[in-house]
Amino acid sequence: MLDYLYYSFAYWWILLPGLLLGFWAQSRVSSTYKKYAKVPNKRGLTGADTAKYILEAYNIKDVQIEMVGGHLTDHYDPSHKVLRLSKNIYDGVDVAALGIAAHEVGHAIQHNKGYAPLVIRNGFYPISALGSNLGPTMVLIGLIIGGVGSISTILMNAGIVLFAFAVFFSLVTLPVEFDASSRAIKILDKGGFLDGEELVGAKKVLGAAALTYVAAAVMSVLSLIRLVLLSRRNE
Repeated sequence: MLDYLYYSFAYWWILLPGLLLGFWAQSRVSSTYKKYAKVPNKRGLTGADTAKYILEAYNIKDVQIEMVGGHLTDHYDPSHKVLRLSKNIYDGVDVAALGIAAHEVGHAIQHNKGYAPLVIRNGFYPISALGSNLGPTMVLIGLIIGGVGSISTILMNAGIVLFAFAVFFSLVTLPVEFDASSRAIKILDKGGFLDGEELVGAKKVLGAAALTYVAAAVMSVLSLIRLVLLSRRNE
């Protein structure tokens, strides 16, 4: 038990930049969203209305729009082709709601067009989820067992490889998210959903949200470096 606790906290300082970036990104998201959630759009459209109109404009008829519980839990589910919007976004008539709704529709458009990074990310999701949860545990168990060239080495190497898939997933998520935001802003602008300062506000909301994915990617890379350094303690 003591060995497990020791190795769990070893090299913790490597993760510090990622943790700090993550806290800052979450703070930016919270403050930016709160600010523009108070700014109504001139057309009086809700997030659900906006999503519906955009899907119709792109002739995407097989994607459903549903309300989901929670705060900022908005996402597009490619496996069921469902756009899920939290209540504040679904019913919201503010600039933040329209920006977030359009961003999620951006993912539906990516899916419809076979956007390569999204296809790759979706394909790697199962093994990345496994690697994220199981990889670090395998490395720690290998360290506790000990012994160079034994089962411990196999466990640690396998754990690192598994976690590397999670890192790759986090990295390939970046172009997917940035592209969805770019599509959203262009659609909101050209479609006349938002204009002027409204559009600036939507950009700031989506820009702040993008920082959380950057922070997650940085954290995953630092975590992989930490696992590699931990494995070398056994050499």
